[in-house]
Amino acid sequence: MFMSISTTGTAESPATDLGFLLHKHPGKVQRFGTSHGEAHVFYPEAGDELCTAALLLDIDPIALVRRGRGKGRGGSPDFALAQYVNDRPYAASSLLAVALRTVFRSAMKGVCEARPGLAERPRPLRIALPAVPANGSGEGGGPAMVARLFEPLGWQVEAVAIPLDEEFPEWGESRYVRVELSCAAVRLADALQQLYVLLPVLDGAKHYWVAPDEVDKLLAAGEGWLADHPERALIARRYLSRRWSLTRTAMERLELARLAEADDREVEEIDNAVDDTDGSEPGAAHPVGAEPAEPAEPTEAAAPGAAPKQPPLAEQRRTAILAALREVGAARVADLGCGQGELIGALLKDARITEVLGVDVSARALAAAARKLRLERMPERQAARVKLVQGALTYTDARLKGFDAAVLCEVIEHLDVPRLPALEYAVLGAARPSAVVVTTPNAEYNVRWESLPAGHVRHADHRFEWDRAQFRAWAERVARTYGYTVVIRPVGPEDPEVGPPTQLALFRVGAPAEPTVPTAGSTVSTDPAAAGGGTVAAGTTAPVRTTPEGGEPR
Repeated sequence: MFMSISTTGTAESPATDLGFLLHKHPGKVQRFGTSHGEAHVFYPEAGDELCTAALLLDIDPIALVRRGRGKGRGGSPDFALAQYVNDRPYAASSLLAVALRTVFRSAMKGVCEARPGLAERPRPLRIALPAVPANGSGEGGGPAMVARLFEPLGWQVEAVAIPLDEEFPEWGESRYVRVELSCAAVRLADALQQLYVLLPVLDGAKHYWVAPDEVDKLLAAGEGWLADHPERALIARRYLSRRWSLTRTAMERLELARLAEADDREVEEIDNAVDDTDGSEPGAAHPVGAEPAEPAEPTEAAAPGAAPKQPPLAEQRRTAILAALREVGAARVADLGCGQGELIGALLKDARITEVLGVDVSARALAAAARKLRLERMPERQAARVKLVQGALTYTDARLKGFDAAVLCEVIEHLDVPRLPALEYAVLGAARPSAVVVTTPNAEYNVRWESLPAGHVRHADHRFEWDRAQFRAWAERVARTYGYTVVIRPVGPEDPEVGPPTQLALFRVGAPAEPTVPTAGSTVSTDPAAAGGGTVAAGTTAPVRTTPEGGEPR
C-alpha cells in the first residue's frame, strides 16, 4: 500500500520544508510499527525545487486476520481463503488512514515547533495513490466519486479506473482507481485530515468495528471543511459504515456546527435548549418555546380569599395560542423554536390541524421532542401530520414557506436584540405565513413573582424582557414593515396595575407592503427599550442570513 506527497519550492522557501512539516528527515528511511504491519517513510527525491515523501505500508495478513476477526470487512470475509487473499495489503483503505494518523500525528495537528508558523502556510501539494478502492454500492463509485469528494475541497482530481486485466480489456474495469490530487495552496494538516476521512469513505468499509466514538473522530478530522461539504451526508454514512443511528448523530452535530460558524458563535451557545437538569432547578436553561417545569417558574404570592387556582401559565399560553390559530382558520402550522414539543403535542390533538412543522436549532431539543411525542410509536396516519427539522430562525428557509400560521412561543426573548431584525425578515418577510402568533413575558409582571429577585429576568437564557409598551411598539413596527395587521392580547390573569404575565401578538396579513430587507453589516441598539420602542434609525437593522435549503441570499 503506497502513497506519496510532493511539493515544490524555491531557494527562499525550499521544498524540503516538507520534512519539517511531516517531522521526518528527508535524508533518512524510517520504520514505524502499526497494529497490522509496518509503515516505512522515505524520500524518493528531496531538493529545493521538488520534494517527495512516500509512505509504504507493509500489511501483515496474518496479523490482520488475528486482530480483525469478526470486525469489519477485513475480519468477516465471504469465504475462508479471503482471510489471507484480499486487497487489504495493496489498496488504500482505512488501514492507510490509520497509518497516516499513527505516522504523521503531529503533522495532522498542524504542529511544527522547529519552524513556528510553517504549518499554517498553504503550499502546493500533489498526492499520488496508485490504487484506491472506490466501490459505489449504488452511490456512484469509481472516478466520479473521487471527484465528488475531493473537488469541492479545492483539489484538482486525476482519477483513472484500473482495468481488471490490461490484457483483457473486455473484462471491464475494476473497483480500483489510480488517483492524483493537486492543489496550488493547501495546508498539509488539512490535506492529511481530508485523506484520513475520505479514504475509508471511498472504500465504504473499515477493518475494525465502528463504535460511537467514530462520530467524534469524524467531526474532529472534518473540522473546518466537512460541515460545508456538499456530500457530507454521503461522507458521514460511508465513514460510519452505514450505521444509521451514528450517521444521524453526526449529521445533527454537523448542522449545528455549520449554524454556529455562520453566526460566529460557539456550539454550546446555540445548543442550550435542553439542560441536563431537565429544567427542574431554578435558573436552569430551558427549551426555547417551552415553559420551564416547576419550580423554575417563580411562584405567585397567594392572596387571602383568592380565586381558585389558575391552570399553569404554560397551559394558559398554549390555550391562547390554539384559540388564535382557530380564529385565523389555520390548518398547517409551523412551531418555530419548538423546544421539547409541548405545543406540538397540543396541536396534534386538534383534528383541524392537518400539518405541524417543528423547528429548533438544538438537535438535543428535537430528540427530546421526538421522545416526548413518541413519534416512533405514533400511528402512521398521525405521524404523517408532524415533522421535526433543525434550523436557525435568523436564516431565511424555504421549508417555512406555505404555512397558514407560524408560532413563536416564548422565543424572541432568547435572541440577542441585534438578531431580531433577521428573525423578523426570515419569518414575516421571507416565509410570510398568513398569520403569526408571538408570545413573550411581560416584564412589568415580574414584581408579582415572589421568588424572583428584583431586576432579574425569569430565565437565565433570556436576553431581554419587554414591558407592554415596548412589546406593542415592536409589534406595530414589524406589522407596518411587512404588511401585517396586529392585535395584542393578554395571557394569564391580568393584574390591574402591571398587566398579564404573558403578552401575545397576533399578526395577520393585511394590506400589501414592500418588505424592508435588513441591510448587511448594520447594527441594532442592544437596549431592549430602543428595539422594542420602535425607535430604529435608518440603516440600523441587522444582516439576514440564508440557509442552504432555501431562500434567496440577502
